[in-house]
Amino acid sequence: MGNNDKGSRRGSGRLLQVLGPGIITAALVFGPSKMTITSKLGAAYGYDLLWAIVVAIFFMAVFTSMASRIALATDRSFLSLVKERWGKPVSILAGIGVFFVTASFQAGNSTGVGISLAETTGVSAKVWILLANVLGIALLFFKGFYKILEKVMILLIVIMLGSFIVTFFLAKPSAGGIIGGLVPTLPEGSLGLVIALFASAFSIVGALYQSYMVQERRRLSPDLNQKPSDSLPGILILGIMASIVLICAASVLHPAGVVVTKATDMSKTLAPLFGEYAAHLFLIGLFGASFSSLIGNASVGGTLLGDALGYKGQLSSNIVRVLIALVMVIGAFVALRFDGAPLELIVLAQSVTILVVPFIGIAMFSISSDRNIMGRYVNTPLTKVVAGIGLLMLLVLAVINIKELFFK
Repeated sequence: MGNNDKGSRRGSGRLLQVLGPGIITAALVFGPSKMTITSKLGAAYGYDLLWAIVVAIFFMAVFTSMASRIALATDRSFLSLVKERWGKPVSILAGIGVFFVTASFQAGNSTGVGISLAETTGVSAKVWILLANVLGIALLFFKGFYKILEKVMILLIVIMLGSFIVTFFLAKPSAGGIIGGLVPTLPEGSLGLVIALFASAFSIVGALYQSYMVQERRRLSPDLNQKPSDSLPGILILGIMASIVLICAASVLHPAGVVVTKATDMSKTLAPLFGEYAAHLFLIGLFGASFSSLIGNASVGGTLLGDALGYKGQLSSNIVRVLIALVMVIGAFVALRFDGAPLELIVLAQSVTILVVPFIGIAMFSISSDRNIMGRYVNTPLTKVVAGIGLLMLLVLAVINIKELFFK
């Protein structure tokens, strides 16, 4: 009996190791901005735009699987492949671009942690912002940071899922409304929010980071049998969490006519309906989303800049860890100094995103379609067609963002 227990524990441990990279991607993508956007969609349009999450997550799954295949096909990092194909300046510009974008949006993650804990405890948000970032930076310098990151992200995903599933059952959503929401419609005035959802849920930078996480896991456990499909459970969890938040907002906020401006608006509506414990439960989920993105988002920026500078994007590199810490420091400073990211910084970050995201998408597509690099992991004809549609969507989003930012 004892041997069976040990065997099952080893089996579950190996399963979590295999799923780890996908879960890390899900945790870093599902941040406070995602919760705000999905809450807004549900509050403003009920269940009508549930289909948009399904479509965005589908394309996210396609590109995350693509990143996994790149990692499994070669020992070279993504930006090393970019450097070989398009030259060192392009690789460095891509790394700097991703670093700048993650640093710019990091203030939102710090603010999300601060607000969620301040609403729960009554202690100032600034205190929690400082403590959360100190903890995040401290975790970086533990031996075996990747294993710690994997365990922390899995724990936060469990916390988020538990929080949102209980909220889901409290909200008693309409089954008919959920089914109806899977039929594509575009209510008047909803286009801006749908674009924001696609831009955040279909996170090409988050998908790309999967390749670094798969290679990191392989360095630590070379005998582990990894497959491209291992990323799919994590992305499915991402879709479930985003859908639950929208459904809860459609069930609770939409009938009450609540206008959402921030993620905590959901908790304030839950309190009078279901009691303070429900509000605190939702805030725990918001904390999980914010803290996982605080660590994950910083890891993306530091890893890719480290790779661009020649450190292969490995979490064991002290330079990479310092760059990850720098993203956290920048985010904490902006959050403490301005009580969140100032509009000018967000606009500048969006401007850089417009350039960086389509390039990364095209580069991933180009590299994963090269049989000399990919071997048996090369894109299939069907994948090329589906990914091509995804790239077209990214380019359309970029054009719309350019119009919104510069020609409105």
